[in-house]
Amino acid sequence: MIPMATRSTGLTKDAGWQVGVSRTLPQSPSAVWEFISGPRGLELWLGAGARLAPERGAAYETDSGATGEVRGYRPGDRIRVTYGETTVQVAVSAAGGGRSVLVFHQERMAGPEEREHQRGHWQHVMDQVAEALDQLA
Repeated sequence: MIPMATRSTGLTKDAGWQVGVSRTLPQSPSAVWEFISGPRGLELWLGAGARLAPERGAAYETDSGATGEVRGYRPGDRIRVTYGETTVQVAVSAAGGGRSVLVFHQERMAGPEEREHQRGHWQHVMDQVAEALDQLA
């Protein structure tokens, strides 16, 4: 019998080290999308000054100098961008009962230390997004 290869949590064959954070929110998918793809939402997950053109290949830069490009943009569904050496995706989907699921996913990280650091970062971002959405309601 051939032993199964063991893989560390968060390490994938194709995308390297990755992490995802998700939360079910009481707002509708359209309300969450409008916020997360708008100026205030973009600043929470990409950084101050972030503005994205909704087209593949469009470049962006934040006030802190972080740069990247849009890899995918499906209105009402997901945004995928490069962020340094990594790729970040934010996705919104319906959860039933007028609720939605928001997911932040980052891949191609350098190793398990960066993965754990980014897990804390995305959990904090999720808390800020949820709080901002609650204040809009």
